[in-house]
Amino acid sequence: MSGIIGSKLNIRGSGRIAKLGTDGQVLTSAGAGAPPAFEDAAGGISWQSVETGATFTAVAGNGYPVNTTAQACTVTLPAAASVGDQIIFTDYARNFATNALTINPNSLNYQGNSSPNPVYDTAGESISITYMDATQGWIPTYDGAVADETPSFNGTVDYLVIAGGGAGGSGDAASSYGGAGGGAGGYRNSFNSEASGGGGSSETQETHTTGTEYTITVGAGGTGPATDTVNADDAEDSSFIGTGISITSAGGGGGACRHENNNNGYAGGSGGGSITDATVGAGAGTANQGYAGGTSGGSEGQGGGGGAGAVGVDSPSSTGGTGGVGVASDITGSTATRSGGGGGSGSTVGSGGTGGGGAGGKADVAPVSGTVNTGGGGGGAGQANGAYADNPGGAGGSGIVVVRMVDTDYSSSTGSPTVATGQGAGSDETILTFTGDGTYTTTG
Repeated sequence: MSGIIGSKLNIRGSGRIAKLGTDGQVLTSAGAGAPPAFEDAAGGISWQSVETGATFTAVAGNGYPVNTTAQACTVTLPAAASVGDQIIFTDYARNFATNALTINPNSLNYQGNSSPNPVYDTAGESISITYMDATQGWIPTYDGAVADETPSFNGTVDYLVIAGGGAGGSGDAASSYGGAGGGAGGYRNSFNSEASGGGGSSETQETHTTGTEYTITVGAGGTGPATDTVNADDAEDSSFIGTGISITSAGGGGGACRHENNNNGYAGGSGGGSITDATVGAGAGTANQGYAGGTSGGSEGQGGGGGAGAVGVDSPSSTGGTGGVGVASDITGSTATRSGGGGGSGSTVGSGGTGGGGAGGKADVAPVSGTVNTGGGGGGAGQANGAYADNPGGAGGSGIVVVRMVDTDYSSSTGSPTVATGQGAGSDETILTFTGDGTYTTTG
């Protein structure tokens, strides 16, 4: 017969007797021919008290009623999980539509993605999630809408990144030497097969990702030294940095001043011009960003700074060399030429290169600074005998960064950008023009 006899269970037909388990255990089968055994019952969800705060951390195996009447709530999932771990959240007061529940996966994937954080904003919604593996991470086994809460895209973005322009060299009060032109800021471009600087081809579009913030840095132009005891300042780099993207353009090289027998221009995105004679080297440009500066033709005429589109012009004799020309782009929707080199000083001043380069100076004419937000180089200051002897060379122009993407990829921005939406042939592109530092964030 079958039944409980004392502390043992008699199972009819098996000829086997099993000891009773403890309270709450269940009888399990080990298969044909093997005795059954009592084991602990599998644990279910352990429901917790109502969460009312703005944040809390969830534990696997628990269920959480979440009351968002007072404010939205962000829950952080465990930092580590095992296959089969389960957590449930439910809208206790039916307020998710007003104050949503955001889930922070805490370095693990959610629906196969590492970002963005999923947001649940449907009134009365319950979300049951189970950890599957490292690839998919947490998967909602029930969330009402059966939606992909971490949609991802690999949207492309075009860019124009121009660094600040180098300063022009100062004039020498004790001699007849003036300063050379500053080099233009490095120039990198991916838009519409347009050229980059230094004779480089158009660069490849970059790919930005869902819900990600990208940082834009716009380099300042170099400052001309007050005397010829130091060379002119190089400029600052400009950059476009974030997940999967790292674009940096080099600041323009400063133009040469006569001091310490160092008459070379400085290297940079484009190089600064040199002074004194043609045997002294001009500053080199950076590959695919800009050209070298020009050299001097004598004691009065100094070399022009390099531009993104051409080498700075060598001084023929007493005339300052013209700054190298810049490069044109239509990325903002209207054509503009930027990154021209600064002109060298001379008895006849060297013109600034097309694209924001400043003209050089002479004894009674001050040098011109590079145009702001073009990356143009500053003009070299004039030689002795005049009001502008031993005065600073022209400052370099600050840089600029432009990014262009489809409207649906753009979410928000901070800092300096001018935002234009609905642009392009399909009226579906966003153009962000940064004249100073800032960020933008993709949708997600």
